[in-house]
Amino acid sequence: MRRMRGTALAAVTMAGALALTGCAKDSGAGNNNNASTGDQSASCVTAPKPPAAAAASSSTQSGEKVDGSKLKVALAFDVGGRGDASFNDSAAAGTDKAKAELGVTTVSESTAATSEDEAAKSQRLDQLAAQGFSPIIAVGFAYAKAVGAIAPKYPNTQFAIVDDDSVKAPNVTPLVFAEEQGSFLAGVAAAYKSKKCHVGFVGGVNTPLIQKFEAGFLQGVKAASSKAVIEDEYLTPAGDFSGFQDPAKGNVKAAAQISKGADVVYHAAGASGKGVFEAAKTGNALAIGVDSDQYNQKTVEASKDVIVTSMLKRVDVAVFDYLRALAKGDLTSLPKRFDLKVDGVGYATSGGKIEDIKDVLDGYKAQIVSGAITVSDKPQK
Repeated sequence: MRRMRGTALAAVTMAGALALTGCAKDSGAGNNNNASTGDQSASCVTAPKPPAAAAASSSTQSGEKVDGSKLKVALAFDVGGRGDASFNDSAAAGTDKAKAELGVTTVSESTAATSEDEAAKSQRLDQLAAQGFSPIIAVGFAYAKAVGAIAPKYPNTQFAIVDDDSVKAPNVTPLVFAEEQGSFLAGVAAAYKSKKCHVGFVGGVNTPLIQKFEAGFLQGVKAASSKAVIEDEYLTPAGDFSGFQDPAKGNVKAAAQISKGADVVYHAAGASGKGVFEAAKTGNALAIGVDSDQYNQKTVEASKDVIVTSMLKRVDVAVFDYLRALAKGDLTSLPKRFDLKVDGVGYATSGGKIEDIKDVLDGYKAQIVSGAITVSDKPQK
């Protein structure tokens, strides 16, 4: 697996590890209000500011008109479905855009139950294929076995699966992301916005996918600060997918981290993130959202003022680009992985709470894109 390379970065990592053992009692003091300037974080940030990013070259996309009206799209959502203010909503935004820009008229949506078995997932995909839908987009790695079982039965039906590239079939397109890269920037933002130099991560389900979010966040915090204290926990173990749909549990876990001193909490927990935001608001802390720009999500609107940024995982971009490529008849144009280089991941600026550190985040982004920083997809604790 990928490891951090380069002597300077290794030194930062070692310093971060020492700080976690030696500075655990340094949770800081004082109340945390809306952090809109960088001055209050000066005591936490220990790394020099990264070099400024070069001005982005404007890549002009072809204005070629693409007709997607013949596509019969089926979205098989993960648990939570449309309205989760996160992962599934982002996929739905991709098909909504395809309706507006490609002329797609037929979109079917169905949602996985919290504890449904493989047979139910396979049956859902089988029924959609039998009804003539193509493409069928399976939203989430939990569909991997079902896609692997059903796709060969319908060789003329196109399938795509988000967050999995294990299914090797000519009619299956993987849509995978560099979550660790976007989460690295979330970690940097947390270190810069923390007054107490104490931050937290709440993962939904302890799986290799969510560990990528965790890994990037930990590395980003440590890259910016050698003395930050990090709380790091999951809601449920692997196999128990209720961790993506339990706001009450998210609230309890985040509140516990805040009571220990964390004043910025990043979640990768799907709909459970609503509870994380509520805990941050109650506990006078800040929060970082995930997948979608959660500052603008209606379902978490009551807590929007504590959301400083969100790690954008552009499932909407991947879904739209896939549908556009399919309508054109050229799937080879899709990137193998949606990373920072193609803006497949990134960060949100809604609310104006990170304007003061945007140059810092863009500087780190440029170093990741250039290869000067390699972000691990395995948590380095």
